[in-house]
Amino acid sequence: MSGFGSPCGACKFLRRKCVQGCVFAPYFCHEQGAAHFAAIHKVFGASNASKLLSHLPASDRLEAALTISYEAQARLQDPIYGCVSHIFALQQQVVNLQAQLASLKAQTAQNSQVLLSNPSNSESMLCYNNNYVHPNMISNNNYGIGEGSSYAVDMEDLQSVAYAYLYRHT
Repeated sequence: MSGFGSPCGACKFLRRKCVQGCVFAPYFCHEQGAAHFAAIHKVFGASNASKLLSHLPASDRLEAALTISYEAQARLQDPIYGCVSHIFALQQQVVNLQAQLASLKAQTAQNSQVLLSNPSNSESMLCYNNNYVHPNMISNNNYGIGEGSSYAVDMEDLQSVAYAYLYRHT
């Protein structure tokens, strides 16, 4: 019995009195349970669902009720394949995502190979004050850095920062 004298959703759908110890009461509430149970009744039958739940340990009944409900609703939406069509769609998503991941890994490996084989490419453009500049242009006050400026930067330090940034983002 679902409480306050009202029948559980299954008993409400079946138009019968909900008795103490009803096997459906804990899993099919009064408000929405009738709609969920309607699909179960139509696909599996109330008697079969009752037998299934009553033969399971109490700890497994909630999961079984949810599974039966999901399978019944899937079977009503797709009478041929039921929930198997959902499984196929999810498997196809996994295959597509694995292919994308493999492609991205290959691109990353290829980009890393290019950087390792030609390190001058990795320093070709640096960002300074939201402008992209070639490292050779950063000298003698062209951008306010270099010898004699208040922002003196050693070129080796700048290159090491650029290499670290590029290797971290590839």
